[in-house]
Amino acid sequence: MRALVQRVSSASVAVDDELISRIGPGMLVLLGIAVDDTRTEAEWIARKLRALRIFDDAEGRMNEPLGGREVLCVSQFTLLGEVSKGNRPSWGRAAPGEAARPLYETVCELLGAQQGLFGAHMEVDLVNDGPVTILVESPLSG
Repeated sequence: MRALVQRVSSASVAVDDELISRIGPGMLVLLGIAVDDTRTEAEWIARKLRALRIFDDAEGRMNEPLGGREVLCVSQFTLLGEVSKGNRPSWGRAAPGEAARPLYETVCELLGAQQGLFGAHMEVDLVNDGPVTILVESPLSG
């Protein structure tokens, strides 16, 4: 499981020009689920994201975890794209929708996250806070 995490001032998701979700200050998570991922990886990554100390403390240092801030989590199979051979990405590592959806929903539930629309062509709008962007990969994935 792979997550691209962005600290944001705000973020939103729209589908067909209809607003689906919106958050204020917090974390935007783009979540990629691999074919061999399980609930164990989903639980691990949710705990890791909740504990990431990427928010400023009273002294302006990145030292605080998510706490009560908001989360928007968007399914993003393209994070599993492989480009080591050629220039066209291969999606062979990405889990099919029927396997990925329950794991995505588990991560969202554990984070208390707003969600995108799974499987839809989404327009993601964000205002980076920093910018702070971190790639998190579960060490449990094969």
